Amino acid sequence: MISGQNSDIAQRLVEQSELADIHEKVVAGQRISREDGLRLFESQDLLTIGFLANLVRQRRHGQQTYWVYNQHINYSNICINGCRFCAFSRKLGEEGGFFLAVDQIADKVRQRLHEPITEIHVVGGCHPDLPFSYYLDLVRVIKEIRPEATVKAFTAVEVAHLAQKEGIAISEVLLALKKAGVEALPGGGAEVFSNRVRQLLCPEKLNGKGWLEVAKEAHQLGMRSNATLLYGHLETAAERVDHILALRKAQDETGGFITFIPLAFQSANTNISGLQPRTGFADLKTIALSRLLLDNFAHIKAYWIMLGAKMAQVALHFGADDLDGTVMEERIGHMAGASSAEALTPEELQSLIRAAGHEPVQRDTFFNPVHREN
Repeated sequence: MISGQNSDIAQRLVEQSELADIHEKVVAGQRISREDGLRLFESQDLLTIGFLANLVRQRRHGQQTYWVYNQHINYSNICINGCRFCAFSRKLGEEGGFFLAVDQIADKVRQRLHEPITEIHVVGGCHPDLPFSYYLDLVRVIKEIRPEATVKAFTAVEVAHLAQKEGIAISEVLLALKKAGVEALPGGGAEVFSNRVRQLLCPEKLNGKGWLEVAKEAHQLGMRSNATLLYGHLETAAERVDHILALRKAQDETGGFITFIPLAFQSANTNISGLQPRTGFADLKTIALSRLLLDNFAHIKAYWIMLGAKMAQVALHFGADDLDGTVMEERIGHMAGASSAEALTPEELQSLIRAAGHEPVQRDTFFNPVHREN
């Protein structure tokens, strides 16, 4: 955080910059337009953009940065979609494919009962054969073993796949999952809503409009969800802005999104080649613009798994207020070449936050503070 004389100098520089009019809007709490968003993406003045995003972050959260004690479980990577950007998925019978039976998932949960986990995050591929009962049993067994933990499970894409496979309405799938114990949906599968990009990268997958409809139906049923943007592949700046604004519009309608998560694309082991290397400049700009455009989202996540711990620390000064959590076993990003660790201890997470000059706050899925006995 900039303070004292340095803050006054930074303020004067911003007021004299090409983004001075956007600074006035930010200070006044006014909504940033699409045109403003495009200007920000085109601007190379990263420090001014970060300064503006940090103003919003400080206004909402002060020096607090959130983290969660969570566990990731990927039940299968067998998937019918075959997205070009995905290093995680495999076709049925393909080498490297895996599937966990319900009792194997139960074992994974039991193995960590000695830890004070508050969230269990469950995602997988769109499996061609698994019956709906499998998903319900999976959730029930987790809740039976860990009744105090929130089950955040199944992306909008997985929900739509189950509805189509079973021949039932999306609302029926959501209600059954909610009854079994799902309280929130992860934000994956959104990628970029642009039809152009989706035709190039994932034509078989649920489209952007469908993703938003599933999320809104979940919100209307009292379930919360996260939202993501996968950036750094074939999308344009305008397509990033339009994706973020589509989420802002949906949030205006339902208020059900918890957190926005910009996901840095990892290209290793995917079917996309020839891309320029991802830069820290682009990471920080995308996070900062997300904070500025998503005025109705309470939280912006710097997902350390994709960014790396060091870049995630810097992002806390560019609009992000959440680092996600302990994770312990992450497979999707690492199969695509993420070079971060697969786990951070609570002590490591809190140390990272403090070293960035912020105050760590342990949270649950819904950002309620969790008070731990030290």
